[in-house]
Amino acid sequence: MKKFFYLSALAMGLMFIVTACSDEDTTEIDAKNLDYTVENASSWGNYMCVVAQLLVNDATILYDDWAVKYNEGGSYASFFKNQDALTSIEQLIDGCVDIANEVGTAKIGDPYDLYKNSEYEKALYAVESWYSWHSREDYRNNIYSIRNVYYGTRTGAISDLSLSKAVAAVNASLDASVKKAIDDAAAAIWAIPSPFRNNIYSSETEKAMEACAVLEEVLKGGLKSCVEGIDKTVLSAVVANYVDVVVLPTYADLKAKNIALLSAVEAFRIAPNNANFKACATAWLTAREPWETSEAFLFGPVADKGLDPNMDSWPLDQEGIVQILTSGNYTDLNWDGDYDEENDQIASAQSLRGYHTLEYLIFKDGEARTVQ
Repeated sequence: MKKFFYLSALAMGLMFIVTACSDEDTTEIDAKNLDYTVENASSWGNYMCVVAQLLVNDATILYDDWAVKYNEGGSYASFFKNQDALTSIEQLIDGCVDIANEVGTAKIGDPYDLYKNSEYEKALYAVESWYSWHSREDYRNNIYSIRNVYYGTRTGAISDLSLSKAVAAVNASLDASVKKAIDDAAAAIWAIPSPFRNNIYSSETEKAMEACAVLEEVLKGGLKSCVEGIDKTVLSAVVANYVDVVVLPTYADLKAKNIALLSAVEAFRIAPNNANFKACATAWLTAREPWETSEAFLFGPVADKGLDPNMDSWPLDQEGIVQILTSGNYTDLNWDGDYDEENDQIASAQSLRGYHTLEYLIFKDGEARTVQ
């Protein structure tokens, strides 16, 4: 499939005037301890706006692909509803398994393993969302993305047209096991003392990894074989409810909240002050929620078009971010053509944009940055 992106900042109306630094202005900068200053204020605000606009672009593409038109066909929502229902359900289960594994073994497990091996700084920088101290919220929302898929709602209530109800009708014990594993994983993550970056090597972290592993095994266990025996008309209703009640509203929220985030960032660029920095931080936290609760369904357009790493690449290229701040060369954030996750040029561009680049520019030590 072709994935064409026209993400030029100029085309999006972000025609900022950036003054290139002279040789005497270019000094070695510590990217790990970079602060917002009078000297870099203009480029800092411009960079924030470019990244926020790209987030809006990506969220809009994602929503439109699901709701309006995917490539040269109809909406992906229509395709997903109309393909074989068992195939769709199996995709949902696979997505839930993947994110349960990722949270336990990568998002939590990688920093833990590095710390255990005395690689303390690497462990810290492996923690996703540590600039904002929002790691636990992100990880728990990832588990909630599984819950939303299984419950067929975004509220924690269980829909009559949910996968949970369909499974319970034929295997109540399995349904109870899945629900318990979801609840236990979310609770164990939340039991890690905050911020996670300061409590990487803790008993609570170990329990959270164990709970995620249990959840993964329960989902990988008898769930697929169970749904194979459920009537296709029941599964079709589950799929339709999932698309209409979970996916489309989640992606609509993602688009709307990224637009609100862009507005906050633009207001800061125009009037850089502490109140507007805090407004950016609040908007960023709000915009993260629909994204993190969508990670159990990272298939279809979000995967095919590279929208996941576009919006959520981690870890960051901190040195590259400093170079962008210095040069104002925002074309380094753009790419086009077919998405290829093995393409180093694309990966390099993605490591300079997205939520976490904006997080780096907005937050420091869990709080909004301040105007010096």
